[in-house]
Amino acid sequence: MPRERGLSVRLKLTLSYAGFLMLAGGLLLAVVWVFLLRYVPPHATYRPNAFFPGRNDLIRAFVPAAAWALVFLLGFGLLGGWVLAGRMLAPLRRITTATGRAAQGDLSHRIQLEGRQDEFRDLADGFDAMLTRIESQVAEQQRFAANASHELRTPLAVTQTLLEVAEKDPDRDERALIARLQSVNSRAIELTEALLTLSRADNRVFARSDVDLSLLAESSFETLLPLAEKRGVVIEVTGEQAFAAGSPALLQQVTTNLLHNAIVHNLSAHGTVHLRTAQHPGEAVLVIENSGDRIGAALSTLLEPFTRGTDRVYSDQAGAGLGLAIVHSVVRAHGGTLELLSPEEGGLRVTVRLPETAKPSVP
Repeated sequence: MPRERGLSVRLKLTLSYAGFLMLAGGLLLAVVWVFLLRYVPPHATYRPNAFFPGRNDLIRAFVPAAAWALVFLLGFGLLGGWVLAGRMLAPLRRITTATGRAAQGDLSHRIQLEGRQDEFRDLADGFDAMLTRIESQVAEQQRFAANASHELRTPLAVTQTLLEVAEKDPDRDERALIARLQSVNSRAIELTEALLTLSRADNRVFARSDVDLSLLAESSFETLLPLAEKRGVVIEVTGEQAFAAGSPALLQQVTTNLLHNAIVHNLSAHGTVHLRTAQHPGEAVLVIENSGDRIGAALSTLLEPFTRGTDRVYSDQAGAGLGLAIVHSVVRAHGGTLELLSPEEGGLRVTVRLPETAKPSVP
């Protein structure tokens, strides 16, 4: 909304300095009047070989000099105030310049204000930190948007190809076509839901309540037990109650995603998955460990969106590459940490640490 142009801060400070100086000069003259001139007789006194000026004489001699002194104070106050205000507001001008550049899209500029710590330095440092965070988030969002558009293009392109081939083939198998289209559509829906979950976690838009991680582990175990039995994977769930503050739905997503990954990425014959919970001082801990080959250098990239361990994944369970990225975002949004470790004997161990909450009282 456009605003009417007002006086600059520098001019306001200059007028304030000059006005304060004039006020101080006026008070000084008032003190001279109250405590000195009022006690002088109004008329001059003549004595032999001596002349004592009266109050009127002193006023006639003092007023012009006092007026010139006030004029000098006014000029000095305006000039000195203008210079001092300019020096004091110089950091603010640098901050304003940086703000304008950031508003135009230049997030790489930093103020880096020199000097000792004061209010302006605190503001500049806070602004630099904010720009750093915004630049990082914008870069992450741009990278994520590019990856997401690429991933969503794949099922759409496959659908388009299937429809074009079916249109040119008069002897097409409609049931096979419908089944293939349903599979591709399911994958697109799964990817879209994963993107929405990841965005929700990144924005931290969720209500918090007391959550027992052991109950979430049991629920995920019951949900994914048929998949584990189909693949010949044995799941062991152990541990104690572990209470954390967070969203039950999002933390359930964390447990389910980790357990699902541990099952489908388990290439060992008669593989195993160990899931355990624990309550440590100040934190609730969830650990999921699966057998399999050692991951190696690819471990550091598993938390990136759309990154898949293709050498460890069955082709029918490749997924969207968002499982661990969602887990990482949800854990980070809850103020927790996520640790990945590939032991020497192989497999993957994922440790989730969340800030604990008070254990609900039992009536």
